[in-house]
Amino acid sequence: MDRRSAIRQMFVLAGGMMIATSCSGDGSAASIELNSIKMSASDEALLADIVEGIIPKTDTPGGKELKLHLFVMKMVDDCHSPEEQELFLAGLKDAKSLKGKGTIDVQSYLQQLGDEDAFAKILKQRTIQGFLNSEYVMKNKIIYELVPGRYNGAVKVNG
Repeated sequence: MDRRSAIRQMFVLAGGMMIATSCSGDGSAASIELNSIKMSASDEALLADIVEGIIPKTDTPGGKELKLHLFVMKMVDDCHSPEEQELFLAGLKDAKSLKGKGTIDVQSYLQQLGDEDAFAKILKQRTIQGFLNSEYVMKNKIIYELVPGRYNGAVKVNG
């Protein structure tokens, strides 16, 4: 074996090892990359169920279909203080303990928490923000008029 073929085989082997290690992702991790908070796939699924309870599927898509749980996760990770992130994760852990006892009724659970609970407050705020900024709402529900808008020359002015 000459030196060139040995070096070539070494690079092929090193490249194969890099590719193999990058493909063996952790199946229990969340589906999006988060910098500050750690969430598992089961946490993500529970959050998706809770978001679906806040915005259920009717004639409009629900929270799961719009992937609002991913928006909530990313916003909590990027935009909230570490203290609020801890409160959010603690609230999610409490909801997980309730889910372990059986199916969780999201509406009664959120009513039980009340408006002053930090988890419920963050969750509702970010879920509604995600829904209102979703592609579905922006394309199908909000009618945008170009600037400067309509001209109505017959407006009465009270002076």
